[in-house]
Amino acid sequence: MIALLLYRTVADQLVPLAIAFATRMLARSLNMPEPLVHSTGDYVVARVTAFEHSVGRSLCPFRLARLLRAWWRGLH
Repeated sequence: MIALLLYRTVADQLVPLAIAFATRMLARSLNMPEPLVHSTGDYVVARVTAFEHSVGRSLCPFRLARLLRAWWRGLH
């Protein structure tokens, strides 16, 4: 019971406070306003997701294995 209470206190109060503090420190170190740090983070996430969907499909291990097997069969 006490562990659950401690966990909920950490999860509900300290984690958002730590995230806000980290964002503020990152904004100060980059000399940027905080809203710009948030929007830049969203932009980076969107770009990484788009890259993973475009290139990730061609680098799929199952697809690469299928291509390798087809290439190997073509040699024999």
